[in-house]
Amino acid sequence: MDKQIKALDDLITTQYSNITGIAVNKNGQNIYEAYFNGYTPDDTTHIMSVTKSILSALIGIAIDNNYIQTPDQKVLDFFPDYKPKRGEKTIQDVTIKNLLTMTAPYKYKSEPYTKVYSSPDWVQAALNLLGGRAGITGEFKYSTVGVQILSGILVNATGMPIADFAAERLFTPLGIKKPRNIVLHNKEEHFAFLKEYHPTGWVIDPKGVNTAGWGLCLSPRDMVKIGELYRNGGVYDGKRLLSSAWIEESTSEKSRWGEMPYGYLWWLLEIGGNHCYAAIGDAGNIILVNPRKALTVAITSCFIRRQVPTMELLTEQIVPIFA
Repeated sequence: MDKQIKALDDLITTQYSNITGIAVNKNGQNIYEAYFNGYTPDDTTHIMSVTKSILSALIGIAIDNNYIQTPDQKVLDFFPDYKPKRGEKTIQDVTIKNLLTMTAPYKYKSEPYTKVYSSPDWVQAALNLLGGRAGITGEFKYSTVGVQILSGILVNATGMPIADFAAERLFTPLGIKKPRNIVLHNKEEHFAFLKEYHPTGWVIDPKGVNTAGWGLCLSPRDMVKIGELYRNGGVYDGKRLLSSAWIEESTSEKSRWGEMPYGYLWWLLEIGGNHCYAAIGDAGNIILVNPRKALTVAITSCFIRRQVPTMELLTEQIVPIFA
């Protein structure tokens, strides 16, 4: 295996200039950890859409602790002061499950990132896009701006800032440092954050609400702990943080994008004939859990112009070596 690992390190060094770190656990033990491109174990990376899967865990924790009744609860239950536009008849029936499975309907053809993220209230801006004349069809529509509504739901349900709730219920028990708030004042700062080499923290909107679809910075060690929590059915270091029922629901097919099945903000994969699930973010950020092989892999990657996709490296190199 030493020769395989040396070849893996050489491959990453020469061909994957976007990868900043990798952590691999097998049977609950760390068996490989390496850092690249000037990163160290203490450095965090913007994990992009892997943030969505962390939000899924927080929604599950909120349900487990009766802050939220069920994924079938209506979105507008958590926004009693929100007034739908005249003639809007769809938003009233949209559920948390629709947001978690990317089957919520929206009134746009392409995501209006600039409009939402330059607004004074990102949750309100996302709510204004929810619904539409077509109704709830169950069609998969991947929406980063849409899942920001989940952040508003968490804040209103728990009465706590998301970073505080996450620290208390998830991060601190896992030994993950509570992220500082990152404030982005304009589009230029937004793009600067995406390109930042050593970012730390968690982006908040002008109202102080943490992002749901992107914006969280973690290390490979942090991410592999999230994966291990899921692999162990919600238990970490002997303490239950999340119900096994939520994890089972989250990692079973609820919707589908083409040939790719999707759970509750987790992608479902077949690798080597084994059912796996993954949190996948742009630039090559991944948490992969292979329950049958008792394998958890975390990869962090930075956003560069000519990035190389990491999924092939994961499925054809990392998993075969360590599984």
